[in-house]
Amino acid sequence: MNGIWGDEFDPEAFHIRRFETDPVGFWEDRIRLREHMRPGAVEPNAAHKALARLEACGGLSAVITQNTDGLHSAAGSSGVLELHGNAQRVICHRCGERRDAEWAHEVATGSGDPPTCSCGGIYKPAVVLFGESLDPDSMSEARRLVAGSDVLLVAGTSLQVDPAASLPAQRQGATLAVINLETTPFTANADYDIREDVTDVLPKLANAVCG
Repeated sequence: MNGIWGDEFDPEAFHIRRFETDPVGFWEDRIRLREHMRPGAVEPNAAHKALARLEACGGLSAVITQNTDGLHSAAGSSGVLELHGNAQRVICHRCGERRDAEWAHEVATGSGDPPTCSCGGIYKPAVVLFGESLDPDSMSEARRLVAGSDVLLVAGTSLQVDPAASLPAQRQGATLAVINLETTPFTANADYDIREDVTDVLPKLANAVCG
């Protein structure tokens, strides 16, 4: 593996099985991961802002993302479907109550214990952990949006991780535009295949569509 998974953090430490059997150890490692990722240091880039602008001017109906950083919403997009959840929130594994992740991190850091709900359940990050399946309702909504689209814009992803990677196949006659530095499984079938940086291309697209 490359990146933080395998090189610096073991994926098994963030497996749903680890959370269920060793919540104390899970949250200790989660805090280490959070410190490594420096939350708050990353802000929406030009691509995030361009998509928000496209939505605001009526040129974009929804954003489907696998990212968990919440940057699309921070940039101003409102129609965001987060397939892998949002790391800025936590959810009680028993009753489903949601709270701000900052609160949970402070509790776990200060007490050494995992953040606990009033129902007695333990909070987990509101993201899809290793070993968990994507929410079926979110995937159903994503497929509906893709199937009903006139233009499907795939930006900044190599489409390697299923089931989200298969979403472009759900389109029904929509024009497919792929913007990515590398090829994707849909490159050969794309109506437009642009091998450039999304932070360069999307602002130009927003300018052309929104004026």
